[in-house]
Amino acid sequence: MLLWGLVAKQIRRWQAYRRTVLELSQLDDRTLADINVTRGEIVRVARQAAAAA
Repeated sequence: MLLWGLVAKQIRRWQAYRRTVLELSQLDDRTLADINVTRGEIVRVARQAAAAA
């Protein structure tokens, strides 16, 4: 049972990562600047979101 919990957690993290990358990538540069994120930081922000999931 513990193994399935770990697998489920990894799936949730992957989904959070992908969702964050996709959503931030769709924003224009002005909107990203408003939330203080550059295009180069999208992956880092997505990793942080995944770690928190």
